[in-house]
Amino acid sequence: MNPILKNSLKASLSYQEYRNLTTQYAAEGKTSGNNQTPDYVNYTKLNASRMHRLDKTMQVVDEVKTDLEHLNKKYTWLVISETWCGDAAQIVPIMHKMAELSVNIDLRIVLRDEHEDLMNLYLTNGTKSIPKLIVIDAETDEVIADFGPRPSGAKQLILNYKAMHGVVDETAKIALQKWYLEDKGVSTQKEIIALMNP
Repeated sequence: MNPILKNSLKASLSYQEYRNLTTQYAAEGKTSGNNQTPDYVNYTKLNASRMHRLDKTMQVVDEVKTDLEHLNKKYTWLVISETWCGDAAQIVPIMHKMAELSVNIDLRIVLRDEHEDLMNLYLTNGTKSIPKLIVIDAETDEVIADFGPRPSGAKQLILNYKAMHGVVDETAKIALQKWYLEDKGVSTQKEIIALMNP
């Protein structure tokens, strides 16, 4: 296993630890990462609420549930995230729900700015976009796939908006959150399970 990956796994958090950290930071008026601005603190507060809601309401669709229950190998899912990231707040709870359904998936999370060397291995078009899921075969320690920062429909929405307006502003972010709400996590589930069954 790549030493960077190995060290990141050693320092990783469980989903519950990550959720607790998000809730704690929201209560303390703080955020994870290097950017400690009021905006980022506010995003962390928003995300604590979003994740709390999704933990209660998110459902894994039957076809994905069946695939997860029939995985015949062990995997580690290592996610690069931050508490302020709006996409992560929508996607990481889905990953958690999926991992809960399979004894063969161990979900672990690291914070991007504390693991820059890992992030640099998984850039998206040269950017440190998160969340990023790294799928590791737990028996061979090989990385078999990665996913993120968004499912394809959400990715296209932002690309189209940027092409039309030149920026990703608050209007774009609101449209993106609406897309996630309507999609109910289905696209993310299907795209991730497709990586597990090439």
